[in-house]
Order: sequence, then structure tokens, then C-alpha cells
Amino acid sequence: MIPKQFFLTNGVGRHKEQLQSFELALRDAGIQHCNLVTVSSIIPAGCRLLPKEKGRKLLTPGEITFVVLARNATNEPHRLIVSSVGLAIPSKKTQYGYISEHHTFGQTEEAAGDYVEDLAATMLATTMGVSFDPEKAWREREQLFKSSGMIIKTTHITQSASGDKNGLWTSTVAAAVFVP
Repeated sequence: MIPKQFFLTNGVGRHKEQLQSFELALRDAGIQHCNLVTVSSIIPAGCRLLPKEKGRKLLTPGEITFVVLARNATNEPHRLIVSSVGLAIPSKKTQYGYISEHHTFGQTEEAAGDYVEDLAATMLATTMGVSFDPEKAWREREQLFKSSGMIIKTTHITQSASGDKNGLWTSTVAAAVFVP
């Protein structure tokens, strides 16, 4: 099976039980009704990125759904958590792209988004032979990657949340969801 389409989604949930907070985060992301199977980081050649709402409508309750999933949880009051998924799409439709996932504590949404987008773009650039200085800041390398003409799009979806002040479990998810 080679997916032809995918979309990005994210969500957050809070509950006294960790599993239920994860379920609520999946509900917020709109993918709770699927049997999720995590896969690694490749966007098949020619696979199209859909808007979130359009992609959600293509899912059927109970179906096996392949995802690249970042998830995080805490029951520590006020602890910042983040889940992020980034992608890099090549300009050639015959070339595969990359998805990266990242989940951590204490990082802002912006920092996590930049980091995960950088990871995906760097993985793609290295497979395409793009020369770059890995010590340069992401924004500098982003311009280099895009000006090379080999990478046309990088983006991310990120969800952060602060742990519930009363100690409820707080869960975050970010996902790239492949649709049939």
C-alpha cells in the first residue's frame, strides 16, 4: 500500500487518567475513531498534502490508519509539553520526502516547530546531495534548501500545553495522517 494523500493534525486532552487524556487529544485532533499504526518518516513520491478538514472527511471509523505520531503527556502542574511533526517535500514528484517527529518538555511551540521542520529538511537535503553547513541557523539553511530548487515545501504542525494546575493528565499529539 502506497498512500497518495496525507494531512497534518494536532490536539490536546486533559483527564484524571493518562489513557483518557490521550484519547481526548486524539479527539481534538479528529483521529480518535481510527486504529492508528505508527510508521516511520517517508512521504511517498507524489503523495499530496491535504487540508486538515478535507483529510479528516476521508477517514472511516475503525479503519487501519497509518500515522507519523508525536505524543507527550504530563501530570505535573504547569509543566510545558510539546508534540510536533515536520515535513519536507521535494520539488520532483518522483522523489520521496521526509516527516520528522519531536516531543519534549519545556520548549515553546515556535522552537519545537522550527526544530522539527529543520530535522525533516536536513534529512531530505542529505539524501539529495544538497551541500550545507549544519552549524548554520535553521532560517539560513531553510533559504538555502529552498533556493537549491530541490525542496519546495517545509512545514510543521505543533501542539503545546501546560500541565493542568490540579494535576490532571495533560496529553498532546501531532500527526501526519495517511489516507487511502
